[in-house]
Amino acid sequence: MTVKQLRAFLAVARTLSFTQACEHLHLSQPALSLAIKGLEESLGGRLLIRSTRSVRLTPEGESLVPLAKRLIAEWDNTEELLRQRFTLQLGRLAVATMPSFASNLLPPALRVFRQRHPKVNVTVHDVINEQVIEMVRARQVELGLVFEPEATGSLSFAPLFRDRFVAVVPAESRLAERPSLDWATLMTRDFIALQRPSMVRRLLEQALEGRGLVLPATFECHQLATVGRMVSSGLGVSAVPSLCIDQMQELGAVCVPLEDPVVERDVGVLTWNRHELSVAAVALHRVLAETIQTPGLSPRC
Repeated sequence: MTVKQLRAFLAVARTLSFTQACEHLHLSQPALSLAIKGLEESLGGRLLIRSTRSVRLTPEGESLVPLAKRLIAEWDNTEELLRQRFTLQLGRLAVATMPSFASNLLPPALRVFRQRHPKVNVTVHDVINEQVIEMVRARQVELGLVFEPEATGSLSFAPLFRDRFVAVVPAESRLAERPSLDWATLMTRDFIALQRPSMVRRLLEQALEGRGLVLPATFECHQLATVGRMVSSGLGVSAVPSLCIDQMQELGAVCVPLEDPVVERDVGVLTWNRHELSVAAVALHRVLAETIQTPGLSPRC
């Protein structure tokens, strides 16, 4: 039983005329007769009684009419729903992102996406870097925004930019006046670090370990916003990805280029399989690639 056969049957049942049904469906009489015959053969009995002067429904044909109407309506609704999703007139998308990206770079990109596709709803899961990777691997979300994983396995990673860590110091500190800072100088102050298993913490520890240095931690916390607030209050210094510069400055801290060693890592989009993304996910990926710029410090006057 096909949709074409059901449409043919309903056209005949509504008009009780093969000629009128042919005009409505833009079919020839042989094609319409063939569709009705195929439907009857697939169901195992006659649905219409046709004579030279009239057409009438059998009892089985009468019972099929409301069922066929419902099936055709559901088919048309499904077809329209999918058409709207393919044309981004409707849809839902779930993404996972590390908090530093979610609170700094993602909102402007989502604003552009919303302007282009106002009918697509987006759910954002702001979780630690490791959870983003697991959510993509478990196919709970289509896109993940993360630091490049050390091993992607079956996942695909597309870089957006290379992030370089910067020092975060109190505005009243003499360190804020310097054009750049090295780690040896920064680590002479009380250091405010994110708690493990933060990817930011791990990247810093790995980079310093290569220089024979150990990351000090006078204070530890979970949120970058807390780090910025503690630094601006004069409790110590810290180091954060450059994508957090605006957030740190809004909280009253000052960001300074950090070197010796330079700590950097690619930030990008993680997917389970780029060839199986929904149309909405592809559209958001495109917006991210177009709008995300490498964050950094503005030249000092």
